[in-house]
Amino acid sequence: MHRGRSAMTCLYRCGNACAHPAPNTSPNRYFGEVLAEGISRRGALRGAGALVLGLTATGVAGSAGTAAASPAQASPVAHGLTFRPVAPTRQDAVIVPEGYSHSVVAAWGDPVLPDAPPLDLTNLTGEAQAKQFGYNNDYVAVLPLPGTEDRALLVCNHEYTNPELMFPAFTNHDELTEDEVRSTVEASGMSVVEIERVGRTGQWRLVRTGPRRHNRRVTRFTTRFAVTGPAAGHPLLRTAEDPRGRTVWGTLANCAGGVTPWGTVLSGEENFNFCFSNGVQAPAELHPSLARYGVDVTSPMTTRGWSRVDERLDLSLHPNEVHRFGWIVEIDPYDPQSTPRKHTALGRIKHEGATITVAPDGRVVAYMGDDDRFEYIYKFVSDGVHDPSTSARARAHNRTLLESGSLYAAEFSASSPGEIDGSGTLPSDGAFNGRGRWIPLVQDGKSRVGGMSLEEVLVYTRIAADRAGATKMDRPEDVETSPVTGKVYASLTNNTRRGAVGYAPVDEANPRISNKHGHVLEITEDGGDHTSETFGWTLPIVCGDPADPSTYFMGYDKEQVSPISSPDNLTFDKAGNLWIATDSTYALDANDGLYATPVEGPDAGHVRKFLSAPVGAEVCGPYLSDDGRTVFAAMQHPGEVDGSSFERPGSTWPDGGLPRPGVVCAWRPDGRPAGN
Repeated sequence: MHRGRSAMTCLYRCGNACAHPAPNTSPNRYFGEVLAEGISRRGALRGAGALVLGLTATGVAGSAGTAAASPAQASPVAHGLTFRPVAPTRQDAVIVPEGYSHSVVAAWGDPVLPDAPPLDLTNLTGEAQAKQFGYNNDYVAVLPLPGTEDRALLVCNHEYTNPELMFPAFTNHDELTEDEVRSTVEASGMSVVEIERVGRTGQWRLVRTGPRRHNRRVTRFTTRFAVTGPAAGHPLLRTAEDPRGRTVWGTLANCAGGVTPWGTVLSGEENFNFCFSNGVQAPAELHPSLARYGVDVTSPMTTRGWSRVDERLDLSLHPNEVHRFGWIVEIDPYDPQSTPRKHTALGRIKHEGATITVAPDGRVVAYMGDDDRFEYIYKFVSDGVHDPSTSARARAHNRTLLESGSLYAAEFSASSPGEIDGSGTLPSDGAFNGRGRWIPLVQDGKSRVGGMSLEEVLVYTRIAADRAGATKMDRPEDVETSPVTGKVYASLTNNTRRGAVGYAPVDEANPRISNKHGHVLEITEDGGDHTSETFGWTLPIVCGDPADPSTYFMGYDKEQVSPISSPDNLTFDKAGNLWIATDSTYALDANDGLYATPVEGPDAGHVRKFLSAPVGAEVCGPYLSDDGRTVFAAMQHPGEVDGSSFERPGSTWPDGGLPRPGVVCAWRPDGRPAGN
């Protein structure tokens, strides 16, 4: 399992993926090999002092950094980040900086639909869960309600469930009743809830009275999705229930997402593979593609046992059902009666999420990461052009933009070859930079991958990227664009197979055996154009304990930097500060957290911990309100530690009883923007 994660996390998050060979066995180069080529000098990394990162071919320089004032001092720093960092802790609580307050906005079991019953921990049912706020919320988006300043819509993903913490005396799914299994299915999916501001502060809470017209639950059994794009209707998506291959019930394993310029929310279907059972009995011709997506084809796969209540998840009976998951889905939170959609034009992978930006020519670009070891970073460029007007006609047009376009996978190359000495140290001159190109997989409505049709490229996108020669990465997750510079940042969370037998060895840019701490990657598209097919890249942050010489924080004084491990979800505030949520900071013997740092200017790399999560919880989906006064974040799987159970939970957050995953908000009571 991932070092620092509990056995429970490994089982329910990704089906013990690290206990199995990485699905990607293609001979493509690993990113560490590429980075190693770009090292031109030796030497251990020195913490303080001026450092200038290499220029990319576009002429945009990386940030320069010098030692700055101690966090304990009150003097402000660049970009308005002045908060005193939270110290690493194992305390079972949400902790925010001095001068801040926080509260729970919504948690598992809270009412979503007006007729939702109260959460009854002694009688969980699928019918009740389909009306209540779901479990293990991941992505968080907050959208304004037009005509009001004190109401908004909170949209959340619910990635998976922890039955040990839901049911008394739980041992395995086979001992649950069918309705209890159904409750775990329905506790997944998505929630849309109305929230309201408390007074004139930065605090928000769930609206619990009134009609709540926008509230909605999106689940496997209650929500039908339309399939769009070139693969819609293809034989690979057809089933006995849906012989046309154009409608799908529900969405599974929803991780991160994105908000579109036209006011809809995107959600990524990630570890859908272990929702399915009996891969070994699927047709033999499907076994290679199933295995490439992490489906166990050697034995019955019953991690969740969901096929007991949904036979469509039994691959021996419905082998094509698995092809109907792994997509980017789009939901309109302003219209609870609208039909959500699955967009095949964006490819089928283990989507962490999708981030949309509008290019200079008006086309929209979606950046995406495939969250698995040795997988790829992708980009989609629409055929159509975004209409910035707010008319209903414009919004209807914009909702078609993700239905057709070009799909690319990233290839990285080094700018100056260097010799590898295997010392595991980083260059003191920060010369990790290089060039890259976006390899077309689909372009001009045609497949650009030999031997694969257009539809096959979209259904088997991982295989297409293998054949195209994309560069293997260390678990690429969230990919976000700076609203100030337009640069693109990707979190490479970790890769515990780094340096293992049969995998890429230790090198200077990935200096740790079992890369458990991860990196942050920066991409600068040539010409500042997000539709460009070439780019420059740097590696500005190498995570871990700042005392470790293998870490790197853009040259900032490491004595002032908070320890950080496993960057996962990213977001930006309007000033261009990067906010980083982490997954598996137990690798540093501390709870996970939310961090912030400038990425430009003299304080670039000054990473500071803004929030600490409860015991066992991962921080997900950070989102800053439009007015900058509120930081929202999901506390996913509190109590998810070895030995935790319903009777003896590893966390009692937030109510002092059984742990309930939930969304919190943090704000300054003095009304100043968060981070200041």
